[in-house]
Amino acid sequence: MLKNMKNKYVNRSKISEAKFRQIVKLFALDLDATQISQIVGVSRITINRYLMAIRERIAEFCKLESPFQGEIEVDESYFGPKRVKGKRGRGAGNKTIVFGLVKRQGKVYTEIVPDCSKSTLQSIIKGKVDLDSVIYSDNWHGYDGLVDVGYDKHYRVDHGKYEFVNGRSHINGIEGFWGFSKTRMSKYRGIDKRYFNLYLKECEFRYNYRNEDLYLKILKIVRENPLFLS
Repeated sequence: MLKNMKNKYVNRSKISEAKFRQIVKLFALDLDATQISQIVGVSRITINRYLMAIRERIAEFCKLESPFQGEIEVDESYFGPKRVKGKRGRGAGNKTIVFGLVKRQGKVYTEIVPDCSKSTLQSIIKGKVDLDSVIYSDNWHGYDGLVDVGYDKHYRVDHGKYEFVNGRSHINGIEGFWGFSKTRMSKYRGIDKRYFNLYLKECEFRYNYRNEDLYLKILKIVRENPLFLS
């Protein structure tokens, strides 16, 4: 029976602190559980438990990001299987709907939403974006009325009319993040919906801190809130 080992990053850890640091370093380099297992010499099942616990801490950290201010792009995207034949409308075909906003030259924030209604999208915007910000969106009716709730600077592009850039009006930044996320997630060949948010927040985290040392960033997050694996 394995005894608990001293590890300031993991409560009641069954692996050494040095081995945990190695797992984090390989995770930061974007290796998958199988690759990490082979390098570290720990079972893939155990590695997966540690990686999911790390993702949970990352998701908690992302939720604490400060309100956004400046030039902000907003958009929704749909993750999951291809549309089911006969199903129409945004998010049709059992897709997961994600709303996102990004500060130009800054960070992104994402949230899984039940629908793309005006009330759903604008409640998130009001909670995350300062009123003096400039907001850019497409022509989806869910963004109608932002001026009425205090966002005096709201500019749109009409994708339905093949308008994608009009001066400073575009949402290329958030669309770039959608592409980044879907490319990353495709390597998993399907993600259980129960854990989709953890993988989404991992993408958000990797994007936001892409110019920093992710290994040190993750260690700091976990040191401040150690993992607990039952």
